[in-house]
This record gives sequence, C-alpha cells and structure tokens, in this order.
Amino acid sequence: MNTTNRMLPGALCFLLLAGCISTTTGTTPPEADEADAAELNYQLGARYYNNGKYDLAKDRLLLSIELDPKSAISHSTLALTYEALGNQRLARESYETAIRVEPRNFEVQNTYAVFLYRQRDFSGASKHFDKAASHPENDNAEVTLTNAGMCMAEKPDLKASEAFFREALEHRAEYPDALLQLCLLKYRQQEYLASRAFLQRFMAVSDTTAGVLFLAAQIEEKLGNDRLRTEYVNRLLRDFPQSDQAKQVLESG
Repeated sequence: MNTTNRMLPGALCFLLLAGCISTTTGTTPPEADEADAAELNYQLGARYYNNGKYDLAKDRLLLSIELDPKSAISHSTLALTYEALGNQRLARESYETAIRVEPRNFEVQNTYAVFLYRQRDFSGASKHFDKAASHPENDNAEVTLTNAGMCMAEKPDLKASEAFFREALEHRAEYPDALLQLCLLKYRQQEYLASRAFLQRFMAVSDTTAGVLFLAAQIEEKLGNDRLRTEYVNRLLRDFPQSDQAKQVLESG
C-alpha cells in the first residue's frame, strides 16, 4: 500500500480542519493525526528539495518539525535545504539538532560529516564519519570509511587518510574505491611499487577506463618500466582514442 496515500486523509483533516478535531468521534487519537501530518509534510518537503524548490521545502519541513520535533530525518533534510539556500549557520544547527534527537542514527552522522567536509572542517567530518562507520547497522561502512579517507587526504593528513582506506578494505577487501584511493595516495607519497599493487588490485575488480590506463602508464614511467608503460599507452589509444587522456598522450609525443 502506498504510504503517502494511506496517510493523506488524516493529514488533510489535521491541516485544514485542525479546529474541528475535538468534534470527531474520537476513534483516532489526535497524536495519530499529528504523526500522519508530520510524515506527510516531511515527504512533501523532501520532494520539493529533490526538485530544487528549496523555499517550499523549507516551509514543509519546518511544519513537519513543529508537529514532530524528534524527527531526525526532517531536521537533516531541513539542513540540506538550508545549505542549498546558502545559510550554512542554520544548516549546521539543523544537523546538530538531528544528531541530538537521534544520536545513534548513522545516516545522519554520515550526512553531517559530508556537510562538514564541504565546509572544510576536516576534523569534525572525520569524527562523524568514524561514528557512522562504527555503527553496527551500517552495512556500507567501507563507503563511509573511504569518504573519511578522502576527507583526511584533503586536509591533508595522509597517515589518517591511509588508516581510513585500509579500514575500509577490512570491511570489504576488494572495495574498488578504497583500492583506487590507496593507489593515488601511494603515488602522491612517491611509493610507486605500492601504488602499482593497489592499481592492479583495482583493475582486477573494476572496469578499466581511460583515466585508469593513463594512471597505470604514469606509474610505470615512474618505475622506469618502458615496456609496461608502452602497453598501457597502446591500450589507451586503442580503446579510448577520443578521450582527453589519449589526446594528452598524443600531444606530448
């Protein structure tokens, strides 16, 4: 059954006939109508947000929160809306409220961490990524941990970044994004043998793109392996002749 359709009649009664609730037969408690109305307004607010209608989203989400102040998802969606409207202060306040009302909600922790990362609050982002990843119900902890690693790499704190990437691989040994990020990290640290090893593991579990072949050629060039570098360059030119990487190779001779 469609949840929104099921809740719509009760919600409309609350929104349009609020002054008449006490005159009903009393078979439905008022708090049930409020819960339905809060959920309906959240759904509408989320829909407006997804469609880029941020002012309408804000109004619906504020109404949902007025009806149900303990809805973490309403607070976090309102935070996203404030961020889209350019009000970072209210966005942060809404995220912090969401965490306060549901401190064990790992999805809210993760969303707040992404926000903090965008605000370049790397230490705060790392803390909340870590909380989200350590939650026992987070079945995609490797994704959260990889995001945390990318955050710390940009700080930069390469030691912490590597620790997060390796922890991601402990959750899922062949997670492609963590393998690729470790490859890039080791390249950045000029540890080219380790960079090659992680890239080979990545290529074994993921599609090969022009960017991957170009990176592989760069690694082999750093290692002084002309034969493998030539092989990767030839694959790049053969399989992705129109790519920016192929054009860069041809322009460089």
